[in-house]
Amino acid sequence: MKHIVWDWNGTLFHDIDAVVGATNEVFKPYGLGELTADAFREVYTRPIWVAYERLLGRALRDGEWELLDVGFHEHYHRLMLVCGLAADCRTSLSAWESAGGSQSLLSMWAHDRLVPKVTEYGIDGHFSRIDGLRSASGGHKAEHMAAHIAALGLDPGQVLVIGDSIDDANAAKHVGARAVLYTGGMTRRSELHAQGLPVVDTLAAALEHA
Repeated sequence: MKHIVWDWNGTLFHDIDAVVGATNEVFKPYGLGELTADAFREVYTRPIWVAYERLLGRALRDGEWELLDVGFHEHYHRLMLVCGLAADCRTSLSAWESAGGSQSLLSMWAHDRLVPKVTEYGIDGHFSRIDGLRSASGGHKAEHMAAHIAALGLDPGQVLVIGDSIDDANAAKHVGARAVLYTGGMTRRSELHAQGLPVVDTLAAALEHA
């Protein structure tokens, strides 16, 4: 492998507590019990509105998704302030760079929030490209992965995607890249294993597949 495309939320950025906390806040008016991280992983999927429908046990009404999404992000952007990078994020980025590999970052988080946050942590220099969402949130990552790889001018066969979700796995398959799935994020381990891809508990272990 020559290039790694890293995911942000749940992978390089350890924000599971903020995600679960924001989800609990936005669903309080519905009278649902508070979710634990494990309970959240049981319903989590992308597109995220499907996870919300699982929580509610019904289809979302017209306009309901938009309200829930705005509410979630309002709470998330407050709660994420106490979150930090994954324990071995910095060492893993440095190790791959020292090995002569290139790397980039592709996130389904808003681009105008992602770039300042990555810069704030002082890790932006590791990436040849950083892409977040420049439009509405909640969809699949595959089309964004295709655009990301194309913008970098890379051969997908030389790319390894490292992320925490089935969406990351599907995005890698969509472009013909390899993938390693990381257990530190939103998806339960059994669902990750069901993809038939390597599953790791640390970012350092993911590098072993590169």
